[in-house]
Amino acid sequence: MNFPEYLYYLGLSAKKYIALKNQKRLPLRVISIGNITLGGTGKTPAAIAVAEEAKKRGFRPIILTRGYKGTAQGPCFVTKGEKPLLNAEQAGDEPMLMAERLTGVPIVKGSDRYSAGLFALQYFNPQPSTFNPQFLFILDDGFQHWNLYRDRDILLIDSRNPFGNRKLFPAGRLREPLTSLERADVIMITKAEREDPGLIAEIRRYNKRAPVFFSEHRVVAMRSGSGEMQPLDCLRGRKVYCFCGLADPESFRNTVAGSGAEVAGMKSYRDHHRYCRRDLAEIVRECRSAGASWILTTDKDRVKLRNLDLPANILIIEIAFSAGQPFFESVFA
Repeated sequence: MNFPEYLYYLGLSAKKYIALKNQKRLPLRVISIGNITLGGTGKTPAAIAVAEEAKKRGFRPIILTRGYKGTAQGPCFVTKGEKPLLNAEQAGDEPMLMAERLTGVPIVKGSDRYSAGLFALQYFNPQPSTFNPQFLFILDDGFQHWNLYRDRDILLIDSRNPFGNRKLFPAGRLREPLTSLERADVIMITKAEREDPGLIAEIRRYNKRAPVFFSEHRVVAMRSGSGEMQPLDCLRGRKVYCFCGLADPESFRNTVAGSGAEVAGMKSYRDHHRYCRRDLAEIVRECRSAGASWILTTDKDRVKLRNLDLPANILIIEIAFSAGQPFFESVFA
């Protein structure tokens, strides 16, 4: 462990100690979804999938999110379950995407998720003496949010780059030491085309009890810039140009290639990039130079393109987290 990594570890340990010592508990069930690496494991599609499954099981889920880089001061509603009440700049990219993809699921933004949960309950369950057991909280990106007690900790691990070089930030991409795997109640390996016995064996060194599942990220819808649905096979054999601002842009490239398209070019921006007219003009030029017929981007990027004139040949790819019922049975057990 080098010196910067050691300093990070000391700060992390102090933060964890103080948070656990002052940990608070909401009066209803809390399911946390998170990871131990820096970005790119698919937390947002997973949170959407868990919220949808919760609705199917008769629950009334409420998502609590930090709203990374969102300017709105919490606790505040991103949506009350009907339509977004904030824009992407105010809410943050991921909360805005969840607000647009989900119906009937309130989303509350706030750095203090305990206060955010109480804020939601004051609105939806104003009688504190009798809490409706149908309500449950989904804690978005919550594995390191020790301030709040969780009934279920779901840990996501990227199959293509599970732990990087196994070093802590800033020397590597780990948010916590691998020993922290032990806290997980359910482990999901994301973006996996097949099971990986070697990765399971490494996980079992630190956690022998949590069930381990594998999931894929699949293209479930494609829309034009004006919102018209396009058939999923319309890209097969076609040259396309991709752009995105994601923590894991290669995952998007692989997903597009898996749909049968030929990726003739791609431009990757930093995660949470805010687009401007100049960006789109450059993308259009590069698409033409590559001889591509379509420009492709993600629905997460779309929320940051709202106020821009989109090219006629743009397609928005909607990607969903695909998991079987055994995973959901473990989540809601």
